Amino acid sequence: MKVLLLGATGRTGKLILQQLIQRGHTVHVLVRDRSKVQIISLSLTIFEGSTLNADVLSASMAGCEAIISALNISRNSDFPWSALRTPVDFLSATMKNIIPLAAKHQIKRIIIISAWGVNESKKELPVWFRWIIDHSNISPAYKDHELQEQMLAATDLHWTSIRPVGLTNFSLKPVKTSLNNFPRPSLLISRKSVAAFAVDVLEQAGFIGLAPTIFN
Repeated sequence: MKVLLLGATGRTGKLILQQLIQRGHTVHVLVRDRSKVQIISLSLTIFEGSTLNADVLSASMAGCEAIISALNISRNSDFPWSALRTPVDFLSATMKNIIPLAAKHQIKRIIIISAWGVNESKKELPVWFRWIIDHSNISPAYKDHELQEQMLAATDLHWTSIRPVGLTNFSLKPVKTSLNNFPRPSLLISRKSVAAFAVDVLEQAGFIGLAPTIFN
């Protein structure tokens, strides 16, 4: 397939890019700094700019059959109270551009990397995890993930929102899925596992209209 990948220079996004290229897909990426894309491939086309620029985003979407977004609200460090580096509405503002442009380019399939604890899954979290979300700078990311999920759910797009549990840099392991807290997920998953699962979902057209929680 020809796929637009957003967030391709992030810690999870770069692994999704590797998976897509290794599996033979043609990939467009839209990044703010093309020098941060470490993969060189004839199957890769790099567009430079912001997803908040509808014209640039539209150019990157042209000819694609699907979109995978690994975008997130980023902070200066992993410390939960670290200052934000992106606008608090970065995800929903991007999705506001994507939805009408998807219709323009006849793209139906959209997969986003969200998070366990978004929307109705928040009640599934341990109490201490909910407290951190509510009282730290992690909160804007969860709120904006909620908004982009709600925006997608209101469309007729073939969307999937993947909700990984806590991300690690461990090795690739089998992925388990949970819907409506069944089975109850464990707390960790490797980024490599998330990347492989995202491309599996793309290739198998799985979990359309669903938001599976995934864990190792």
